Amino acid sequence: MAEAAVRPATTDDVPEIARVHRDTWRTGFATILPAEVLDGIDVAETAAVWAEAVDRGQVLVATEGDWLVGFCAVGIAPREELADAQGVVPDDAATTALVSTLLVEPRWGRRGHGGRLLARACELLVEGGVTRGVAWVPEANLPLVSFYAKRGWGADGTVRTLDASGRPVRELRLSGSPNLDEKVVTGL
Repeated sequence: MAEAAVRPATTDDVPEIARVHRDTWRTGFATILPAEVLDGIDVAETAAVWAEAVDRGQVLVATEGDWLVGFCAVGIAPREELADAQGVVPDDAATTALVSTLLVEPRWGRRGHGGRLLARACELLVEGGVTRGVAWVPEANLPLVSFYAKRGWGADGTVRTLDASGRPVRELRLSGSPNLDEKVVTGL
């Protein structure tokens, strides 16, 4: 395997981030989201959104050799992402981060890139005073639910249902500590 690394994203990475986003969703979410949703992902529009996130410094990229193979977006969780079903926001909201996206292109999967991305993101979060992390994951995406479970993150009892062109997609909110064990994260 070529040298693998995780680093902050730069504006030069944005086109590849958008491509990886589209390609990963089309492959990894094909059984979860309707084809028209996946076919409608426009790389130029997606790149504009990712350019803003990169400018805010909230995106890390995974590389293998010269290839950008995945990315992760994190930041302090918006209050509405933390509220329970009754709308109550937890006391630790100010120190809770949201992993809004963690994607590794399927052809680069099972090489530890996702674990390295999450580990580095969590290191940065802990340095910034974060005490807990959350991520929304489609309930039907068992590999992603399992990925987080192996790192000690689990469903916290809050669910939401999104409308994907008329198809309901149920998501679980996973919650866990940003203090990850490096050996568990990377599979070393």
